[in-house]
Amino acid sequence: MSIKTGIASALTLLGTFISFYIVYALLTNQLFLLDIGWLLTAFGPIYWASLGIGLAMGLSVMGAAWGIWSTGASVMGGGVMVPRIYSKNLVSIIFCEAVAIYGIIVSIIMATGLKPYNGDDPATLAMNYESGYRVFGAGMITGFCNLFCGICVGIIGSSAALADAANDKLFVKVLVIEIFGSVLGLFGIILALILSSEAKFGEMK
Repeated sequence: MSIKTGIASALTLLGTFISFYIVYALLTNQLFLLDIGWLLTAFGPIYWASLGIGLAMGLSVMGAAWGIWSTGASVMGGGVMVPRIYSKNLVSIIFCEAVAIYGIIVSIIMATGLKPYNGDDPATLAMNYESGYRVFGAGMITGFCNLFCGICVGIIGSSAALADAANDKLFVKVLVIEIFGSVLGLFGIILALILSSEAKFGEMK
């Protein structure tokens, strides 16, 4: 499946879900379901934080899998004719796997701070909701950055394998480009850690 097909499928599913949601709200006369404020407060802070952690982990693994699939297919195919490319091009697979590791690290860091709060103090509830939104945003940033980073590294790694099979002097030059591509995921991690660092759950101290 190409990137274009994957993006089109994802957008189609998202559009279908939103359309059904809107039609359901209109047909059942529950217009409050279309209120963004209601959506943000209908679910607890722990839910939003958990959703962000899940997105960080899931999208990072998806990006890593996509990159390994793209690079691995080229390495296996090119290695049939030029077996020497197997060992060197494992570096590209490692770069793709690092994308999933980024997601695991951020998810673990954010998950360790989750604490439930069952009280009704407005200030404490506001603090917990803010923390939940912070972790949700950090998870989205991490997940999508790593998703696109994995796709980027996979495409470059695939090209590196084919270029190396044709001319072994090209490998190092293409590898430099691949390193720049793999750094994109670190940008998301840095911003996510900064955003979630102020998240505080549980009782206000």
